[in-house]
Amino acid sequence: MSAAALVKWTSASEFTVRAPCYAEGDYTVTMNLNDYQLAALDTAMYPNKGCNFTYPALGLAGEAGEVADKLKKVIRDNDGDLTKDVRDAVAKEIGDVLWYVAVLAYEMNYNLSDIAQMNVDKLASRKERGVITGSGDNR
Repeated sequence: MSAAALVKWTSASEFTVRAPCYAEGDYTVTMNLNDYQLAALDTAMYPNKGCNFTYPALGLAGEAGEVADKLKKVIRDNDGDLTKDVRDAVAKEIGDVLWYVAVLAYEMNYNLSDIAQMNVDKLASRKERGVITGSGDNR
């Protein structure tokens, strides 16, 4: 199934998403990335906020490790079966990852929408040039 079949835009800022492996149905996304970033920044409390990329970078690494650890334990303890409870727990950790991404982007003077667009443009260019697979930052 193509990505286009998994996402249905309902307006300029709202879309519905479905992961084909799970029966719970669709979910609707209504918060845009920049609104999320502002909300995340409202809860950000750490030394030298606004001039401290190290704190969110280290937090991002830690939270990404927690996501990986939870999924590793699914393989070890549950034969790879992602139950609803485990998916919910991982989703909470992904939320923490997103929080640190939003704050790190702020520390680098970027908004999340710009970063998302840069990434989509980069990947579209790679796809168009037939180099979406492989390795290396500048392919």
